[in-house]
Amino acid sequence: MDSEIALAAFAAVESLKLTGLTVATAESCTGGMIAAALTEVPGASAAFRYGWVTYCNEAKERLLDVPPALIETFSVVSEPVVAAMAESAMRQAGADIAIAVSGNAGPGAAEGEPPVGTICLALTKRGARKPLHTETLFQPRLDRRQLRRLVTLRALNLIIGAASA
Repeated sequence: MDSEIALAAFAAVESLKLTGLTVATAESCTGGMIAAALTEVPGASAAFRYGWVTYCNEAKERLLDVPPALIETFSVVSEPVVAAMAESAMRQAGADIAIAVSGNAGPGAAEGEPPVGTICLALTKRGARKPLHTETLFQPRLDRRQLRRLVTLRALNLIIGAASA
């Protein structure tokens, strides 16, 4: 893990611990990198609840209760789908905050799917407007490794912001 991600993960865990909040992750294109970064921090068990790696559509549907119609209507790489992933992760884990990501890191895009470099993130927080935050990033010039790193760092920073708010 690079030092920038390690520092962001440390800050996220410390922010969560200071506020007594917990977090869950629901990841697709990052393949567990967000959860791995958080759990690399000593004492993360006080703040980290659950993590799902739901790389295929079936996993999102079966494990996170994302309605197949939502995926069919909006695409698996969409803000409505990641919002549903985050809501379900927060509820199932009993966490205060949940972050979800889904995207296309390449090498190609299926017909009807967003282009390579498109990533969607959603963050939910118990008691906040649902979802608290969604966004779509488009970075077509980054390779898989760079894109996954960028998304992991962005997710950690969103957790820090939510824990501090």
